[in-house]
Amino acid sequence: MLRALLVEDEPLAARRLAALLHKLPEPFEILGPAESVAQAVSLLQAGPAPDVLFLDIHLADGLSFELFEQVAVPCPVIFTTAYDQYALRAFKVNSVDYLLKPIDEEELRGAVAKLRQRLAPPAAGAPAPAAAPLLDAAALAQLVQQLRQPAPAASYKAQFVVRVGEHLKVVPVEQVAYFFSLEKATFLQTTEGRKYVVDYTMEQLEALLDPARFFRLNRAYLAQQAAIHDIVHYTNSRLQTVLKPAAPDAQVLVSREKVTLFKSWLDR
Repeated sequence: MLRALLVEDEPLAARRLAALLHKLPEPFEILGPAESVAQAVSLLQAGPAPDVLFLDIHLADGLSFELFEQVAVPCPVIFTTAYDQYALRAFKVNSVDYLLKPIDEEELRGAVAKLRQRLAPPAAGAPAPAAAPLLDAAALAQLVQQLRQPAPAASYKAQFVVRVGEHLKVVPVEQVAYFFSLEKATFLQTTEGRKYVVDYTMEQLEALLDPARFFRLNRAYLAQQAAIHDIVHYTNSRLQTVLKPAAPDAQVLVSREKVTLFKSWLDR
């Protein structure tokens, strides 16, 4: 039985991936999941060593590529991501494969088949296969540097098209107060108090919007700075935001892992 370490900061996505791996003819032993780079480093250092790493690209405390700067990763990697623009880059960095979320069961089977073929011992009398290349630290460092560079403003989304009855309405990003997810749907909340359903996940929106203007407060809220009306200390390590217009949830807390990043984002 192969051991798979799941590095994923969305609990639902981690549970779904684990369930799909358990359904395979040769099920995996699941390690983790780790929700952050720091947790993944700790699990890799503590052991047991995994046979494969399922690695989301965006984690609670940064890009997962930073993992390779802190610890040796001797096993193959299968990247999982909702971001097409990262997928091809990740694939070129010695990944066995990459899977776009939501993960398709057949695509997962194909990636696992490729993984098992790579890990299988050679048949008797057959020449040993060439050793799999190790992760290229120099290439990873260059990739991390590229991803840290801000994208040009023109590459960020400028407006959204929403449906109002039988009509389509264009909402400029300047009129967006925040986005929120509720009951498996994603909503756009305007500064005028209107809300519309949008066909994007929160992860996709986070990639499409200018990070200088919008911040992912937690799994369910992505807010423009102007919409943050007040910030209150909730506990020693948590912050509560008051959004305007008022949010559907009584409390919109900043995730514990993001408090430091949130303060830095405010204090630019």
